[in-house]
Amino acid sequence: MDLRKSILTALLLAIGFILHHIVPGTLGGMKFDLFLAFIFISILLNSDVKNVVLTALLGGILTAMTTSFPGGQIPNIIDKMVTCAAVYTMLKVMGKYKDNQVFVGILSFIGTMISGTTFLASALALVGLPAPFMALFVSIVIPTSITNTFITIVIYQIVQQAIKVTGAKFV
Repeated sequence: MDLRKSILTALLLAIGFILHHIVPGTLGGMKFDLFLAFIFISILLNSDVKNVVLTALLGGILTAMTTSFPGGQIPNIIDKMVTCAAVYTMLKVMGKYKDNQVFVGILSFIGTMISGTTFLASALALVGLPAPFMALFVSIVIPTSITNTFITIVIYQIVQQAIKVTGAKFV
């Protein structure tokens, strides 16, 4: 892996980690997972398989460290692995559109829905849910998906512009 790409991934994950840490838990201890936006940007900028696996593992571990969901550590790791694999697959199939804001938004929305569904399903299977599945899905997953759509588009454009201005060779 290229050192510059690894450093950029680390910076994005650090920013996402800080955001995940300061966002308070809401219904049933679930958080709005804004960390996902930074995972998606990392994968969009560097869709190398090694980077995707590393991003998934680190993302899962970092969100597990800051979860406010009782017993949410393992479900966080599971959901990041599944989500990163799904986003990587979508990006490989539709990669020619990765500079299109609409595509980035759709990728982020679908990725967040996959993440939330996977988290809830794995938490239900492993530790149980503090509220009904649909209540958590409607009150947390859907609003987070909408929020992450806009955050991903805006931050991705900022990062792309910064890369262009600095003249760095990333893509």
